Order: sequence, then structure tokens, then C-alpha cells
Amino acid sequence: MSTVQLQSSVDPTFFRMLGAKEDLALLESLTIRRPSITERMAAGKALRERVPRKSHANYYADPNRPDPIEILERQNATRVQKLVPVRYNRMLASPFAFLRGSAAVMASDLSTSPVSGIRAGACGDMHVSNFGVYGTAERSLVFSISDFDEVYVGPWEWDLKRLAASATVAAKFMDGDEAQSEDVARQCVRSYRKHIRRYAEMGYLKVWYDRIDERVILDSLTPKSRRIAKKMMKRARARGHITTLDKLTERVKGRYRFVEDRPLIVRETHTESGTPVKVDLDRLLRAYIDSLSYDRKVLLSRYHIIDVARKVVGVGSVGTSCWMVLLQGVNDDDPLFLQIKEANPSVLAPYVDLKLPFEHQGHRVVFGQRLTQGSPDIFLGWGEVEGRQFYVRQLADMKGGYAIDNIETLPDYCRLCGWALALAHAKAGDAAMIAGYCGKSDALDDAFAKFATSYARQTEQDHEALEHAKRTGRIKAAGK
Repeated sequence: MSTVQLQSSVDPTFFRMLGAKEDLALLESLTIRRPSITERMAAGKALRERVPRKSHANYYADPNRPDPIEILERQNATRVQKLVPVRYNRMLASPFAFLRGSAAVMASDLSTSPVSGIRAGACGDMHVSNFGVYGTAERSLVFSISDFDEVYVGPWEWDLKRLAASATVAAKFMDGDEAQSEDVARQCVRSYRKHIRRYAEMGYLKVWYDRIDERVILDSLTPKSRRIAKKMMKRARARGHITTLDKLTERVKGRYRFVEDRPLIVRETHTESGTPVKVDLDRLLRAYIDSLSYDRKVLLSRYHIIDVARKVVGVGSVGTSCWMVLLQGVNDDDPLFLQIKEANPSVLAPYVDLKLPFEHQGHRVVFGQRLTQGSPDIFLGWGEVEGRQFYVRQLADMKGGYAIDNIETLPDYCRLCGWALALAHAKAGDAAMIAGYCGKSDALDDAFAKFATSYARQTEQDHEALEHAKRTGRIKAAGK
């Protein structure tokens, strides 16, 4: 297993603080002169001598490449076993579904690919379905990364390559031709490259406060994409706790409770280990509350728990423990839905040489989301029970996603994704150094687009391998 050695000489304070006592490192950093934007861009550009941009163009499977099915099986070993067939069933739907659920497989493949050595706060599971709009604390809609389960410090290229490859695989899934499939990858990369340069020239506070808000989103789109975006935003604004109450619950003997939809939503009295759910939930919520700021604790204390149910989510997350909690405030018209989701070690962790100062995986997820989003969920926190670590967030709060089903509007959407990734990396990395490496020409766009085409073929082969594993009885696939 290889690890990536990363540059640190001109990284921002955040990376120097990792692994050290944060308060002392911060005080020390305030007395150190930062290299200028010009100096950091030059340092990034100099890295092209050692790792040319064209070196990113091709993907070649390592002769000793681990079996992708074996990687998935290792992940499944710690998951709820009765849900593993559901995970496989969802991944079998298409090569795009396989890519969504196989971040661990691609992390292994990327670990042997060329990297410049510049690190950022990497999402770790970057793909075109991992974006959407959400409501900020100020009740405005912004476009951003939506899932941070695999967030870690790693090469910025890994995020961008996975994003570009996912765009190509998605285009092929929509019957796009070779030119269209390569173009959407190029759109992701070009947008990322242009926006990371813009962020490189901005002050740190301006980057921190920057948002891809509703007006900016609509202004960036073509007319057809704009119409689709307006509908999606309208649905997101309507999607709140009251709407979720109507969708997920029923009234029984005067009280709301979750409606079962086995095996996706199950009202259970005991956990997989046999512990009563109420006991486990009490322990977890006590730990979770400790992670909140005092103002959030006061707000949460005004609610009381009505019901709880296990819920299957996503593709790659299927089989990890995930729970919904319904709480009530003033009356029936004041519900609050929380999602409690298990947090496991990031798929990137085995392949980088930096250990984050978080023993708690839920804390890692929350930290990554707060760092890159700037205005995340007000109830975001973490907790632990019986050795399992979780993070907590609101289940439904002005959230909306783009349906990956229109090849005509996909380029517009991919440009937004590239922009959002650039903003996340600018907040959690050195935008100037990355921009210096990326440059102003199309060299990086061409290289990453070619990589995306090559890796799309690998994804198709891996999807076929999963189908073969089902046919031969190595795996079982069932469920919704």
C-alpha cells in the first residue's frame, strides 16, 4: 500500500496545525510571514517540472491492482449484514451507480497516480451526484458539496479526477457519445481551473464568505438549465420539516410515527447488537449534545423525541448504521428531523502520510463540512455509542439535488460542480499554489478529460465484475 508525500512548505496554517496542539500552532503562525500570492503561484507552477500536467492524462490499471469486489467485501464486513445485498443491488443498476458506491475502489486506484504534492481538504467521494442546494442559517439557498463522509486531507487531483470520471460515466449512462462524454469531464476541470485562479487572487475572508447562491447559479446557466434549476430550487424551498412530516410519518393514536418501508425504513426496538434502541439513542444523544455549542444546546433542549427508525440512504453508505429521529417543539407544526449516520474511517486515510488529529470519525466529518461549506447545518455534531461513531445533522432542511438524466443540460451542471469543488479546495487548501500548477491553458483540461475517459472504461469493467460475482453466487443482491 503506497502513501502520498505532500508538500507543506507553503501550505496555509490549517495544515501546519494538524497533528500539533492547535492553539499553540495558531499563535506561532500569527508571527510568521506568509508567502505572497505571486510566490505561491510560482511554487505551484514549479511543480510542473517534476509532475507535468500531461502526466495526468492516462489511467493504467496496476498489474497488482486489488480485486474491486474484495475491496467492497472488506467494507461490508463491518456493516449491517442484512443490508449488504441492498448495497450490491443499487450498485448493479449501472456503471454510474457502481462508481457512486465504490469510492474505496477508486481511492486505491488513485493512490498510484501522479500527484503534484499539493494537498487540500479533499471530499474523498467526489462525483456529480454529490452536489446540491441546501438552506443556510440565513435561509438562503446555496450550491455545494452535499456529502462529507470520506473527507480527509489529500491531493486535490484525486477529487478532481473522480469528479471528471463521474461526469464521463454519467454521460455514457445517458447514451452520450464519446465527444459528449469527454466534454462534460472537460467542463468540470475547466470550471475548476478558472475558479481556483479567481479564489487564489482573493483575500482569505472573501473566500470564506463566498457562496454560490441562487442568483449566481441562475446567472451562470443557459435558458433550459435555468428553467430546470428554478424548479429544483422551488422544490428545495418547499422541502422542510413539515413536508417531511407528511411524507415519512403517519398519525397513530394521536401521535406521529414513521411509516415503515422495509427494508429501507424500519421501526426497530433493538440495534444489531441486541441493545434496546432507546438505550443506545440516549447514550448517543448525550455524547452528541456535548459536541454542540451552547446556543445550539439551548435550542435543541426545547424539543422532545417522538419516534426513531432506521433508514437506508445513498449507494456507498448502504449497510452503515443510519437512523432518523423525529422531535417535536411547540406543537405538531414544529417538528425537527435529525439524521444519525455512522462515520467510518475515510477511504483516503490509508493512502496519505498525514494523520488527522481526530480520533472520532464523526468529528472528522463535521470538521470537514464546516471548513469547506462555511455555513453548514446548525445542528451538525457528533457522538459515539458502543464503539460506533456517528455524526448528526438535520434530515430535511431546504435540500435539493439535480437529477442526472439530461445530457443536454449536463455540461452546465458540470461547470457548477467544478466551481463548487474549487471553492471547497480554496477554503481548505492553498488556492494560489493549486492555481499556479493548473495554469491558464487547456493543458490540465485535456489531461484530466483523457483520464476520465480511461477510468470510465475501468468502471464499466468493474461493474461487469460485480455482475459476474452475482451470477456466480459470490455476492447476493436484493432489495430496493
